[in-house]
Amino acid sequence: MNKTVKTTARTGYVAKGVVYTITGALALMTALNVGGQKAGKLQVIDFLEKQSFGKIILGILGLGLVCYAVWRFIQAFQDPEDIGTDLKAMIKRFSFGLSGLFYLGLGIYSIVEIFEKTSSGGSNSSSVPYEYRSYLFIIIGIGLAIKGIYQFIKAYKGDFLDKFSLKSMSSRKRRRSIKTVAYLGLCARGVVVGIVAYFFIKAGMNSSSGSVGGTSEAFSFIQQNTTGSWLYILVTAGLTCYGIYMFFMAKYRYFKD
Repeated sequence: MNKTVKTTARTGYVAKGVVYTITGALALMTALNVGGQKAGKLQVIDFLEKQSFGKIILGILGLGLVCYAVWRFIQAFQDPEDIGTDLKAMIKRFSFGLSGLFYLGLGIYSIVEIFEKTSSGGSNSSSVPYEYRSYLFIIIGIGLAIKGIYQFIKAYKGDFLDKFSLKSMSSRKRRRSIKTVAYLGLCARGVVVGIVAYFFIKAGMNSSSGSVGGTSEAFSFIQQNTTGSWLYILVTAGLTCYGIYMFFMAKYRYFKD
């Protein structure tokens, strides 16, 4: 694998890490009553835009997310890591392509936000007919449910650790840190994605529903439907861990030559 592709992938992992770390950190701050907000990915972009040098940060983040999308497309179409062409491999590569489309959109959104502000006076209604929207929501919900379950399977199997060449790391503490944040991050992501899947399926089964909950609504759902805030704190802290896991991927991930 050439150096340019590796650099693109590592840049993308950093950008994805920023999004998840800030998402988890902001939500965790609300649980601890020290500020923050229940934020999804788009809210994170709005949050960054309001900071000092926000537009510069957004530009860098947007380019990083585009890099991550390019890396996913390379994985999907060029298969640089020899995933294969059997059914299981093609499903995995197809999921890489979908991930690439999502993060490409998020990256472009970040860059567009530098130049213009979305008007709050517009209509949020969809032009898609309700009957088609219902089927679309259910299909998306099922896909997200599968993705959420896959996060737990991935954590259980632990094969994601193969990407790190942990045996070559001299620091035992570093190896333990990578394993811990990866397990916590994948499980937390599985919980949040699963709840968002529930929102999509519920909206699809209710043809009169015009909106679907996202990450911030998933945080609220967890907080409102559990005894106390312990699960909410664990999930938000876990998403922060997932962001840190992405930073570890950027620095220590092994790429085939």
